[in-house]
Amino acid sequence: MKRSKNDVWVGLFVLIGAVAILFLALQSANLLTLSFQKTYLVKAKFDNVGGVKPKAAVRSAGVVVGRVDNIVFDDKSFQAVVTLALENRYVFPKDSSLKILTSGLLGEQYLGIEPGAEDKNLGPGDTISSTQSAVVLENLISQFLFSKAAEGSNVDASSSNEKK
Repeated sequence: MKRSKNDVWVGLFVLIGAVAILFLALQSANLLTLSFQKTYLVKAKFDNVGGVKPKAAVRSAGVVVGRVDNIVFDDKSFQAVVTLALENRYVFPKDSSLKILTSGLLGEQYLGIEPGAEDKNLGPGDTISSTQSAVVLENLISQFLFSKAAEGSNVDASSSNEKK
């Protein structure tokens, strides 16, 4: 009798621990968001969304003001259309801009919204037109290497002209 009572307590403790680990794993992977705030949907078009995923944070001044709801490809404009779910308690002017930012050097990507100065505010279904796409590290490196190679060929050409 005593042994079965201990088994129940151990089993309950293990079950609570497993649920806690699952909760922490989902929370840290940004797959679980416990927000009961009402939201409104806003769209934005980007040339490149990089590693932004649905449920990624939308931040303004470092504060999470919403989440990425959906990302689809528009085959007419060849751009990614990102749908944002912004909390109703946060309103932004219509001329606000969006940037894709990274937390830390190699951290997760999120959207940063910078408020504009217009009197009218964004509402459900509006589109943010001023966007800045993700910076792709490989593109930056290739541009740097290409410019260095071009400088090297210009130096070689000018030095060979001076020798003649």
